[in-house]
Amino acid sequence: MMNLILASGSPRRRELLSLYTTNFTVCVSDFDESTVQAATPAHLVEQLARGKCLAVSAQHPGAVVIGCDTVVDVNGEVFGKPHSEEDAKRMLRALSGATHEVHTGVCISDGARTESFVDSCRVTFFPLGEEEIDFYASTAEPYDKAGAYAIQGRAALWLDRIEGDYYTIMGLPVSRTVQLLAHFV
Repeated sequence: MMNLILASGSPRRRELLSLYTTNFTVCVSDFDESTVQAATPAHLVEQLARGKCLAVSAQHPGAVVIGCDTVVDVNGEVFGKPHSEEDAKRMLRALSGATHEVHTGVCISDGARTESFVDSCRVTFFPLGEEEIDFYASTAEPYDKAGAYAIQGRAALWLDRIEGDYYTIMGLPVSRTVQLLAHFV
């Protein structure tokens, strides 16, 4: 039986990994994300996932570690977690009536071997009214989510369509992650 560690404190990722197994522990990485630079949002998310994974892997020899990160990509600009109500409103206005991408990077390492991938999904929102944007930005919901939203919350009301894996948006593309984990068993 493998010693499996999820290098993420995200409750959504814990829930999604539990679809595969409940036999894992959580160890949140102390990786400094501010040191990472990349040419594209997809490359950035892969480097962030790799950094988190390898930081935890170095502390737990012999364990199989899964590191993840997710970003919202609006025309090449990364929308992280909003730092203020005005920032959340800015992001929501940019997402309104438009298509953007969500990239989730996954990295798995057993200390001897490290493999990673990025899964991307296109998301289109219906147009949002200013009242809806103001209301949503006044709640607590947008501030712990990349791009000021998560479609499992109120933002589900704005969703026009998804092209790709729903679980990529949630932060862990389950089927691709399980396929990669099979190489470490």
